[in-house]
Amino acid sequence: MDDPFSHATLGSGVFYKNPLAALGWLSQAFGFERSMLVTDADGKLVHAEMRFGDGYIVVDSEWASYIASPASVGGKNTQSLYVRLTSGIEGHFERAKSAGAVILQPLADQFYGERTYKAVDPEGHVWTFSQTVGHVSQDEAEKLSGMKIDGWHYPSQ
Repeated sequence: MDDPFSHATLGSGVFYKNPLAALGWLSQAFGFERSMLVTDADGKLVHAEMRFGDGYIVVDSEWASYIASPASVGGKNTQSLYVRLTSGIEGHFERAKSAGAVILQPLADQFYGERTYKAVDPEGHVWTFSQTVGHVSQDEAEKLSGMKIDGWHYPSQ
């Protein structure tokens, strides 16, 4: 996004027991860039945003009884975050590993033309990172996967 005042169409809120530590870790491990930090008079985080490409996440604390980090609920996730890279997936994977991300699924090519990996951050959020490495038709994806696919949003070559 070239306009600093424009807003992405979709973002996600990610909740942490220690959101200030998460801001630093997400930057170091995954390359997110802090774009906003609001703190109160005591230095407590009120709101934070980070950007990656044209998307964003809100990084926040467990500010209400219905908001929880996976670290507070036995590691369970009710969502997973997906981030598409335009290049450099191998370096991104190595960066995440070096920063201590737990790798759930190592870097691998998928039948639908993406190279992906899954990682877990220090509080248990699951992140999937992908990069398009080839274009596969719906027919080809069905053959490669052995599944019936209704609808296809990947371009064919």
